[in-house]
Amino acid sequence: MVKAIRVHELGGPEVLKWEDEEIGEPKDGEIKVKNKAIGLNFCDTYFRNGFFKASAFPFTPGMEAVGMVTAVGPGVTGRMAGDLVAYAGYPMGAYAEDSWWSGSLLCQWANALGATVIGTVSTKEKAAQAKEDGCHHVILYKEEDFVALVNEITSGKGVEVVYDSVGKDTFESSGAPDPVPLSSALLVKSLSLTSPNMIHYTSTRDELLQTALEVFTNVAAGVLRVRVNHTYPLSQAAQAHTDLESRKTSGSVVLIPDGS
Repeated sequence: MVKAIRVHELGGPEVLKWEDEEIGEPKDGEIKVKNKAIGLNFCDTYFRNGFFKASAFPFTPGMEAVGMVTAVGPGVTGRMAGDLVAYAGYPMGAYAEDSWWSGSLLCQWANALGATVIGTVSTKEKAAQAKEDGCHHVILYKEEDFVALVNEITSGKGVEVVYDSVGKDTFESSGAPDPVPLSSALLVKSLSLTSPNMIHYTSTRDELLQTALEVFTNVAAGVLRVRVNHTYPLSQAAQAHTDLESRKTSGSVVLIPDGS
């Protein structure tokens, strides 16, 4: 038995329960991983509150982690006990001691590619971090009119691309967006609107390895600096969810299995 966060019903952070779970030994094509660090993402809150549909109850949330391989099932090649591995994507289950993209990185990468980066943040503390991450212009969207300021910065031309994970103040925490008038808002300027999912860009093993190599190469070269500002014991996942949803966090939020 291992300790894990389990969800038996939909709701707020209080539905995240710290319980015993039987993992068992890996089956054909599986490996068993002892998690060392677990990434917290906004989509985890969506599965918890029902905005995204979980496949069954109870479930263990979490879609990314780093850990050590402790057992290898039949038919697995290229992995052995003791290997350090990282994983991201479906199925869920990372919020456990064992288990079978951040805005700051986006700013750094865009800056390295030569883009002029305009960032929007909620606090002055986050504004300082955004500057460190390569934002040429930083707007406090709770205090300033970011539309007017963007027009001023770009001399009325607007921007080439927008990445928005905040919502109506500046979509992620806002739920369903308001309807978009296609003729006036999109067609006139040849604009497109999309909601990307990483799974669709790494659907094959080769695609996953290629994109992962590009990320890790840039981290090793210092182009990307991963800022882990907040860590919580895994048993305190409910508090981590509360802080994430109330915008008290910045950078990466990581859950550490208790006793690690």
